[in-house]
Amino acid sequence: MTKLALFGAGGKMGMRLGANLAKAPDFETLHVEVSDEGRARVREAYGVDCVDTDVALDGADIIVLAVPDTAIGKVSHAIIDRVKPGAMVFVLDGAAPFAGHLPERADITYFVSHPCHPPIWNDETEMEAKRDYFGGIAAAQGIVNVLVQGPEEDYELGERVGKTIYAPVVRSHRVTLQQFALLEPGLSETVNGSLMKVLRMAMDEVVRKGVPYDCARDFLLGHMNIMGAVMFDQHQGVFSDAANKAIEFGIPVLMKDDWIRCFDDDEIAASVDRIT
Repeated sequence: MTKLALFGAGGKMGMRLGANLAKAPDFETLHVEVSDEGRARVREAYGVDCVDTDVALDGADIIVLAVPDTAIGKVSHAIIDRVKPGAMVFVLDGAAPFAGHLPERADITYFVSHPCHPPIWNDETEMEAKRDYFGGIAAAQGIVNVLVQGPEEDYELGERVGKTIYAPVVRSHRVTLQQFALLEPGLSETVNGSLMKVLRMAMDEVVRKGVPYDCARDFLLGHMNIMGAVMFDQHQGVFSDAANKAIEFGIPVLMKDDWIRCFDDDEIAASVDRIT
C-alpha cells in the first residue's frame, strides 16, 4: 500500500478527508493531530490513534497537509528535513505554493488538489447527495489539480489522491499554478463571493423595506436559478427585453469600470498574500 501521512487529521478538513481515506484500501493512512480534541475526534471516528510526526513521516510516500493556508509554511518547513526523497507533499489549495511558502526541495514533489464543490445544477436524486453542498460525501463534483513540481509521472498519483479524498469525483481538471490563482481566490472568492454577499445584502434591503423574508428569498433564488441557467449555458433561453435593459443599466451602478483588474497579476498576488 501507499503510505500516506495526514497532518491536521482532527481538524475540519482533516476529518472530511480522513473519512474518505478510511474507505480507500490502497492507502495506509497515518493520522497526525496536535490538539487533544482533534485526536479524540479521530479516535471516535475511525477507531485509531494519532501518531507522532516522526512515525508518520518515516517512509511516507505522500504527506497531506490538511491545515490552514496560514500554517502551511510553518508546518512544511518544520517537517521538510524528514520527508524522504521522491515523496509527495500534497496541499489542498494553491495559495501557499503560489506565495512561495513551501520550502525548497528539488528531490520531492509538490501537488495541489482542490474541490470544485457540487454544482448548482446536477442529476442527484438521493437526499444525502442533494444536501451535500460542500462535496466529498455523496454528491459528485469536479476537482482541480496542479503538479507544482516533480516528475510528470507523479501527476497520476496526485490525481488519484485527489479523487480519493474528494470522492465522488465526476471530472478532474489540470491547470497551472497561475491558472489556479485565477480560479481561487480570483474567480471563486474575490468575484463570486463578493457578488454573492451583495446579493444577500440586496435581499436583506428588500426585506427591510417590507417584503416578507420567505417571499424575497423564494423570488431571488428562483430568479438566480433560471437566469444563471441561461447565462452559464445550462439552458437554452433568452432574457426579456425588460430584464436585459435592467442588466444594462444595473452593471454600471453595481460595478466599477475597472473591476476586471482583480484578475491582473499584481492584484492576484496581493490577494494571495493577504490569505496566507
